[in-house]
Amino acid sequence: MTDRKATDRGQLVLLAAALAAAALVPMALAYLTLGAHPDVAATADRDRPGESTLRALDRAATNASAAVDRRPWREREETVTDFDAAFAGDARGIETARLSETVAVDVAYNATAATAWAETACPTGPNRAFGDCEVIEGVVVQDRAGEATPVAVGVDVRVVEPDGTTELTVVIRVR
Repeated sequence: MTDRKATDRGQLVLLAAALAAAALVPMALAYLTLGAHPDVAATADRDRPGESTLRALDRAATNASAAVDRRPWREREETVTDFDAAFAGDARGIETARLSETVAVDVAYNATAATAWAETACPTGPNRAFGDCEVIEGVVVQDRAGEATPVAVGVDVRVVEPDGTTELTVVIRVR
């Protein structure tokens, strides 16, 4: 008789699991399709070209930093030259990416904004053995363990679209 109760209990658990799974399928389907219409993202980006440009510049700065070879601190100008070459290529792509939508973007370095950032926000602290930050042509480099490391870039961004013009000065922290 105990074998029959164990079998019944097992069948009951299996039935309950099947019902729960069947109930979760429509919920999961609704969750995955909610807000997944292709025009939703395109409309959001079209409404705020300045924000989409800043996201693209953030990625460009990160990519440029990854493209820089490790060099000693005394070769920091060469580090900035390499950073600039990689960043400029991505910036040109950002500037021309939305011309078909009549959106023009202009990106230029801003050494003044980079200097202000370096004076107030250069990474420091008791657990960091970092040197001072130096700004070269709008790129903030820092001496980290004897190596020149790009940490930020100051840029002026101008976005011209049919609805108007947006001008921004930002410092993009390299990740």
